[in-house]
Amino acid sequence: MMAHSTAFTEEETVLLADAQFFRKKAAITAKVRSLLETTRGALQQELVARSLITPPHFDPHVHQLVKGEHLEDFPYQYLDCPKHFAGANIFTFRTLVWWGHHVVCALLLEGVGMKQYKQQFLGRFHQLAGKGLELSLASSLWEWKRGEGYTLPITHDRKAQIAAVLAERSFMKVVHCLPFGDPRIQNGQLAQVACEAFRATLPIVTH
Repeated sequence: MMAHSTAFTEEETVLLADAQFFRKKAAITAKVRSLLETTRGALQQELVARSLITPPHFDPHVHQLVKGEHLEDFPYQYLDCPKHFAGANIFTFRTLVWWGHHVVCALLLEGVGMKQYKQQFLGRFHQLAGKGLELSLASSLWEWKRGEGYTLPITHDRKAQIAAVLAERSFMKVVHCLPFGDPRIQNGQLAQVACEAFRATLPIVTH
């Protein structure tokens, strides 16, 4: 029984022997890394002139690039810029390339400042609405799927619904998702996409 369960199917055998597949994967991984590095530079330029409401000891220059293979069994690469994880306080903008799924640009907020972030979200709601942003409905910051049950589009007619969701939350995650078939993603314009998404979220976190 054990020998049967570990046997390779014909399809698996072909894939294991497909050197071109692994070369293509390596080449794409390198391209994504380069795009995320360019995105880091662009986002740090965006941060220069912003007056942000941030947690204590926030440093806009701190960032992180990460690559892994197992986000729900799929490879992933992401950039956190800015990156602030300190105790209960989170103030981070993540640009995630999730193979097999989509690209996600996400503002992650938790801890000190949440009361003000919520107030500004609702007080400036119509500056945020209609920009392709969605509010995560997940029970943690680390769910990256989108769609019904996972995210709620921030549209002008949903203020009351979004206010009710925010009232129950001790954290906030606002996302902008794009499929890999989006022309901007295919044309290597990840930095522009991320900067646009970051600017769209600024009403929540600026003075």
